[in-house]
Amino acid sequence: MRKIILLLCCLLLMTGCAAKQPSVKLGVERLAEPQARELLDGKRLGLFTNQTGVNSRLRSSVELLRQQYDLQAVFVPEHGLFGAVAAGEEFAGHEYDGIPVFSLYQSSHRPTREMLDTIDTIVVDIQDVGVRHYTYFSSLAYIMEECAKYHKQVVVLDRPNPLGGAAQGPVLKEGFSSFIGLYSIPLRHGLTIGEFARYINAEEKINCALEVVPMKHYRRSMLWQDTGLPWVLTSPLIPTADTAFLYCATGVSGDSNLSVGVGTAQPFAVMGAPFADAQEVKRALDALQLPHVAFRAAAFTPRYGAYKGELAQGVEIYLLDKRQVNLPELDYWLLTTFKRLYPDKVQFPERGYGIPGYKLDIALGESSLREGQEPEQVFARWRQECAAFSKKAEPYLLYR
Repeated sequence: MRKIILLLCCLLLMTGCAAKQPSVKLGVERLAEPQARELLDGKRLGLFTNQTGVNSRLRSSVELLRQQYDLQAVFVPEHGLFGAVAAGEEFAGHEYDGIPVFSLYQSSHRPTREMLDTIDTIVVDIQDVGVRHYTYFSSLAYIMEECAKYHKQVVVLDRPNPLGGAAQGPVLKEGFSSFIGLYSIPLRHGLTIGEFARYINAEEKINCALEVVPMKHYRRSMLWQDTGLPWVLTSPLIPTADTAFLYCATGVSGDSNLSVGVGTAQPFAVMGAPFADAQEVKRALDALQLPHVAFRAAAFTPRYGAYKGELAQGVEIYLLDKRQVNLPELDYWLLTTFKRLYPDKVQFPERGYGIPGYKLDIALGESSLREGQEPEQVFARWRQECAAFSKKAEPYLLYR
C-alpha cells in the first residue's frame, strides 16, 4: 500500500511539473525587459495594433504601452481597432480614450507624413493568421516603407504563426501583387510577423530601422493550441484558431461563386452552392482519398453575403490532423471537384482587390486553379517553390 501511495505521489509530481512547463512568452510581455527599455525609453511612440494586441492575460497592448512609455497614436488595419468592421469596408480614424486612432484601411493604406510627425517609433503588436492573402502583413509593409522614407524606427513585438512553420502552396507570381499579397511568398508562409518584417526589410530592400522583440519558449513546430495562449478573433470571420486553418483551406475558393460559409456560424468550414448536391459532392471528394481530412454532406443558408437566404448544398470540412494536412492543396482539390461536377455552374468574378484580373487568381497568386491545371503537376511545382523560399528565408528566422 505504501509503495502504491509513493507511486501515485510521484505521478502527481510529474504531472504537476509537466503542467508548469512555460507557455510562449509574447514580445509584448517583454516590454519591461532591458531590450525593450533600450529601444523605447524616451521615444514618442505610435502603435500598430487591433483587438488582438493583448498579452497572455488579455491586457491590451495600448494600455500596457501607455502605462510604461510615451504613446502618442494608434494605427489600425482592416477591420478597425476592435475587429468589428466588415472585410473590405473602409473606415475613418477616431480617438480611443484620448489617443488619436489612424485608419490604415482607406485611400493609400499608408500612414501619412502628418500621422508620423508626432512619433519617433512605431511599435507593432498584432496577430496574423499565417496566410498570405490576409492584409495585416501588407499594412505592416507599408508602415515600414513610410518609416524608412521619414526616418522613423519600427519595433515589432513578435507573435506566433498560428499555423506553425510549414510553407505550403504557390509563391505569388509576377503580375498578381495586390494589397492582399504584395510579395513572392507562399500562400501558407510559415513566418511570424517579426520574421516577415526581417525578410522583406532585406529582400525587398525597404531598409527601415527595424528591431524585433522575439518571443520566448516558441518553436516553429508549434500550432496555436501548443502555445498556451488565449485566442482573440483576428477579424469578424476568424473567431477561433481552428477557423484560421480552415481559412487557409477554403479562402481562395471563396473568390469563386461558391459559398465557403460566410454568413453562417461556420465561416470557411463549409463549401457549397444552391446548384450543388451534397451527397454527390461528398462521394466525389471521398473518392479522392485525401489524407488527414474528412467530409460531411451538408446544407446551409447564409444570412448575408453570397446566396443570402438560399439553401446551399455541399460539404463540411474536417481537418483530422492539422500538422499533416496541406491546406492550399486541399483548397485546390475542393474547387477542382466542384468544377468537375458542375462545369457550367462554377464561375469566377473579375476585378477584385484593386487590380485587373480574376479575384481567384489574385488570392491564389497565380492562374492555375481557374485554368484547371492538373493538381499533381501544380503541387509538385508548389513544393519546389516552397523549398526554394524556405532556403531563402532561413537567415531571417528567429526560432527553430
